[in-house]
Amino acid sequence: MGHAYLSLGSNLEPRRHLRAALGELHARFGAIAVSPAYRSRAVGFEGNDFINLAVALETELEPGPLNDWLHALEDRHGRRRDVPRYSDRTLDVDIVLYDQRVLDGPGHLQIPRKELRHAFVLRPLADIAPQLRHPLDGRSMAELWAAFPQESEPLETVSL
Repeated sequence: MGHAYLSLGSNLEPRRHLRAALGELHARFGAIAVSPAYRSRAVGFEGNDFINLAVALETELEPGPLNDWLHALEDRHGRRRDVPRYSDRTLDVDIVLYDQRVLDGPGHLQIPRKELRHAFVLRPLADIAPQLRHPLDGRSMAELWAAFPQESEPLETVSL
């Protein structure tokens, strides 16, 4: 069994899509750890604020098949792939970390995700897995968050 850490985000009806995605993740993978949810500004484009959170789960799926399953989850929630990569979205789910693996693969599969350098990914991961170590950097998520310039990317805790 592998340990996967996911980042989930939405800026189009985010509460509806994130709650539904959490339900599907729980139904497929069983027990999941879910971080608090945070509101943040869109990064890379002008758009509605996002709500983001992190999920930790155990899976028998290798990263490639897991990524395919997550893409299908996004598609079930109306994710459009015919628009610019950085644009509004109903649901965005990425594998941020998978055990201590480092890989680049098809379908934008990149572990660890470069987005881990953003507050909207790092903070939720630090909430649910503070002792988890970055496979390249070696620091824990708690250490990375403590060193993050938090005023540069403000987050607001929100309820789903």
